[in-house]
Amino acid sequence: MNFFLETLRFIGLFLYLILESFFLLFIPVRKKNVAGEIVLITGAGSGIGRIMALKFSRLGATLVLWDINVEGNKETARLARENGATRVHYYTCDCSKRQEIYQVADQVKKEVGDVSILVNNAGIVTGKGFLNTPDSLIEKTMDVNIMAHFWTFKAFLPAMMASNHGHLVTIASGAGLMGINGLADYCASKFAAVGFAESIHTEMLALGKTGVKSTLVCPYFINTSMFDGVETKWPRLLPILDPEYAAERIVSAVLRNEQLVLMPRSMYIADAIKHTMPGKLVHLTADYFGLFNLMNKFRGHAKKN
Repeated sequence: MNFFLETLRFIGLFLYLILESFFLLFIPVRKKNVAGEIVLITGAGSGIGRIMALKFSRLGATLVLWDINVEGNKETARLARENGATRVHYYTCDCSKRQEIYQVADQVKKEVGDVSILVNNAGIVTGKGFLNTPDSLIEKTMDVNIMAHFWTFKAFLPAMMASNHGHLVTIASGAGLMGINGLADYCASKFAAVGFAESIHTEMLALGKTGVKSTLVCPYFINTSMFDGVETKWPRLLPILDPEYAAERIVSAVLRNEQLVLMPRSMYIADAIKHTMPGKLVHLTADYFGLFNLMNKFRGHAKKN
């Protein structure tokens, strides 16, 4: 294609999309209807997984709850039914095991139907210094926090592509945007989750599957038992997030088809600083915000869900 015409087209579209984004700041985006959609949430037995499940149930979605914690998963199902949900299915699944994911996924497709909204939420954290982290825990972190995303996408994405309808939700982390002391394996897994989600989003666009939406979520620490003991230096600038707020923000982003969500909003500034400033300034800023010492009082348990 002619370089001049292609460049002119790019500039025109670029300016149009900037104006569109500006006006959308003041015009409420119409939320999509998820009533009747089959929503699968991994790690649904506790934390924001449970809260998201309850919110989707109130919107009329069919729930498919996955968790390794049998009792916690049952409790989420019970709470959803108490809130009026009539279509709730729960399955025990160890997301660190590929074959188990495929097996339970086949069971879901036979018993419930094709999943149309997939929320990869299950995750674990060890919270140890790199050299003090056993190899087995590093492997477990990678298996749950990123490899499980590969297997769930492979299991459920084909049906979404066939109908050109669906939504892929990746709960990553702010630790997937910048390295944090004491979280080497966790950061590695979340960086991978960010790259994987962005790549699949691009692949769907390249294939013309514009009906398959994606939402990538990168929150700061959330006040659940997963990061029990973590303290933030400046809570007004980088607050530990309330689970109810985080879950509401994620569900709202899905309803609005938002592609990227950083929480809190100051994370957008932190991400910009990382990618625009020299390394020494980035380290100085990270030290100012206390990112070197966040995990000093960590006492959370290894499993989130």
